[in-house]
Amino acid sequence: MIVTDLEMSGLDPVKCGIFEIGAVDLETGEEFLDTCRIDDEDILLNVLEEAAHVPGSTAEAIKTVEEVTGRSEAQMRDSSKQSQKELLEKFFKWIEERKFKNLVCQNPQFDVGFLDIKARKYGLKKPFHFRSFDLHSIAQAKYYELNGRFLIKGEYSNMGLKEVLKFVGMEDTRGAHNALEDAKLTAEAFSRIVYGKGILSEYEKFPIPDYLKQGAKGGSSI
Repeated sequence: MIVTDLEMSGLDPVKCGIFEIGAVDLETGEEFLDTCRIDDEDILLNVLEEAAHVPGSTAEAIKTVEEVTGRSEAQMRDSSKQSQKELLEKFFKWIEERKFKNLVCQNPQFDVGFLDIKARKYGLKKPFHFRSFDLHSIAQAKYYELNGRFLIKGEYSNMGLKEVLKFVGMEDTRGAHNALEDAKLTAEAFSRIVYGKGILSEYEKFPIPDYLKQGAKGGSSI
């Protein structure tokens, strides 16, 4: 399975572009990280603007694209970088070399949705399977198994990546996001929930909660 994360210029897969892809092969530990420039027609869509159309979003908790990614628009449009098409061709070739071609994402509707639309735009054949693993749903299912309830805030699920990491005994103290770092955090969280053990040595400093270890029983709380 291939844990994947994208950095984009906004959440609209038609209007916005991809400028970074990070991935980790859960079977081998091999990593992928590369960047590109967004297309001329792609826009930076302020996440705050999009929040108004996303149920459950709060303006106080949402940052601009530049704040989230730590990249300026000039960096996203850097003409010296390869095109999105070239980046996707490299990433798809890397996927073709993987044994299991299902993607794992925190929210596949965003990452896989972007890959789907851009692949059609450039006439590229997708090498990954149409079924993806959703870390959000997997984390909620495990949380329910342990606590008899889902983690809900108001009227919506509250199992964002920050809460997933807290659930698995980790924390993210970074400022800006990086696609490979996000993919690695997702991979570690997935392994802790599904297998009851970690897979990346850099996260060994975060003990795995007893309730996630194989054979362990008992509830948890955030």
